[in-house]
Amino acid sequence: MLDSVRLGENTGLRVSKLCLGTMNFGEPGRGHQGDWTLGTDKARPIFKAAIEQGVNYFDCADIYGIGASELVVGQVLKELLSRDEYVLTTKVSMPMGRAANQGGLSRKHILEGVDRSLKRLGHDYIDQLIIHRHPHGIPGQAQTPIEETMEALNDVVKAGKALYLGASSMFAWQFAELQMTAERNGWTKFISMQNHLNLIYREEEREMIPYCVNSGVAVTPWSPLARGILAGAYQGSFDKGLTARSSGQDRKRTESLYRGDNIFKIADRVVEVAEKYGKKPAQIAVAWLFTVEGVTSPVVGVSKEAQLSDLVEATKIELAAEDKAYLEALYQPVQNLLSVGAS
Repeated sequence: MLDSVRLGENTGLRVSKLCLGTMNFGEPGRGHQGDWTLGTDKARPIFKAAIEQGVNYFDCADIYGIGASELVVGQVLKELLSRDEYVLTTKVSMPMGRAANQGGLSRKHILEGVDRSLKRLGHDYIDQLIIHRHPHGIPGQAQTPIEETMEALNDVVKAGKALYLGASSMFAWQFAELQMTAERNGWTKFISMQNHLNLIYREEEREMIPYCVNSGVAVTPWSPLARGILAGAYQGSFDKGLTARSSGQDRKRTESLYRGDNIFKIADRVVEVAEKYGKKPAQIAVAWLFTVEGVTSPVVGVSKEAQLSDLVEATKIELAAEDKAYLEALYQPVQNLLSVGAS
């Protein structure tokens, strides 16, 4: 059973030590992840297993399945739990269509986007609204003045449509600027940072994570298994994908994110350590995350109930210092993906 933890030092909100990501739930064939999407009937048992093991934190986004994920997530959660038993997050900013104002973080898109998300979810409010990227970090979208974005987000909270705010994947200086802008104007600040962190992409340890630790912001990493690389989905090479996701169109996205020379060598070390502990590679990769200061609740995606059980067990694994050092030793600095707009 998962422990509950406070979502950072700046709130009393408590969440499970793992967050269930929902990008793979929706309408099969719809959206950029459509070839590995699970529909409602296949999603429901995974949600049941998650709830039984103590998961109360669920992460969604409007862009997942172009709205289809929110439809499934909202329906299943309402079937299985009362509203005060779970914490639900969704995101806004990615383009939901081709029209000029269907994406970005303008006041217009934030307010319209939140209302549409609530309608799809079938909820009166969400617990946390996350901006999917910085107002200037979405290719092809207008670079909205940050004051406009932050005031609109504050208005969403004051209207009771979201209780808290979170952010995802941006430079530390950008996040600090947003926080200071909110503080200067008496607007709602962010309580969490959902950023890119795993054993083969650790650039966030340089500035973002120290900033979050110093300011009491929760760190809730996405892609803790590096899109399956650290779980063995690629078997040492990008052309050896074993799953629907790793052998489908998503493989190109994975290759764009992970470009270091030692990607698969690090994955091999995860396998070695897993064998030493009598565990699975995915469990060791998640256990490592909890050795990073500030990490509160990694966002994990699963397609099978057994995978979820393994990851819940991983939260109890304590890595010896020498094993942590062995897992980290091969990491070499890589170009920060934010600088090329690919994160």
